[in-house]
Amino acid sequence: MAVFTPELREEAKGLIARYPDNRSAMLPLLYAVQSVEGYVTREGMQEIAELLDVTTSQVEAVATFYTMFHMEPTGEHVIAVCTNVSCMVRGAYEVLDAAREAAGEHSEHLSADGKFTVHEEECLGACDAAPIVQVDVANHDRVTPERMREIVGSLRTGEVPAPTRGEAPKDWKHACRILAGLEDGA
Repeated sequence: MAVFTPELREEAKGLIARYPDNRSAMLPLLYAVQSVEGYVTREGMQEIAELLDVTTSQVEAVATFYTMFHMEPTGEHVIAVCTNVSCMVRGAYEVLDAAREAAGEHSEHLSADGKFTVHEEECLGACDAAPIVQVDVANHDRVTPERMREIVGSLRTGEVPAPTRGEAPKDWKHACRILAGLEDGA
């Protein structure tokens, strides 16, 4: 089954037209695939390769290099907990444990209810706000284990908690559409 619907293919062509070299559109196109599938599929990489006139292995090399691209199914919400030095010394591992516990069994891949993917991130680049957590790429600063449980609880009931700054995307796929440049966002 094609990932790029006729509408998304037209949007993809618009993305490609923004760049002087087609290959520069690879990251936005990978986000576009995630906005449909929730993760980067083999079919999606093949379609990107076709659109950019590159090999599928070239697309896969980029997709597997960056941690923001997921190569297996994700939950409705993706929660990233930074565990780099600043976050670690301020309790990031306790926050990560709280996230995994609240999200449920197998949440490090895909929670049993399909709502969450929780992963440890090497660095989210906001050391002054440690420990930092991203929910669908929106930053939540100085998160405690208790706050982490509250965030997951809110998401479970369909309420998206406000991030520290800006607006929150409604879910992971919506965040990927924004990051692809296919719609305005926070």
